Amino acid sequence: MKAKQKINIEEIEYEKGSGNVFADLGFENPEEELAKSDLTAQISHIIKKRKLTQTQVAEILGVDQPRISSLLRGRFDLFSFDMLMQFLKVLGQDIEIVVKPKPRNRKHAHLSVVSSSEKNSPPIAASSR
Repeated sequence: MKAKQKINIEEIEYEKGSGNVFADLGFENPEEELAKSDLTAQISHIIKKRKLTQTQVAEILGVDQPRISSLLRGRFDLFSFDMLMQFLKVLGQDIEIVVKPKPRNRKHAHLSVVSSSEKNSPPIAASSR
């Protein structure tokens, strides 16, 4: 039987992420991609909570089942930001868009998605660099 090899954590090289995997991977519009990912996660959460099948969701949203399958497998790149928000509205969710000045200590404004169940939590989507 082989002995397990211990790894010294201090020897492992790593790079701290920005908080936005899409920015870290070099996507062209990382904030929008992260926001779409967060909207997709909200849709998935609603579907699971209501115990709906993909076929039922497709019927409710007016699309075919393979589109729902793609969405739930993380292919949110196939959907526009507007379409994802429309899906949430059809699923009975209010959407609030808040526009406010960025803090002076931050170089760039950012886009974020916040769930009402997470009002006291930080935004799901992280800011850009």
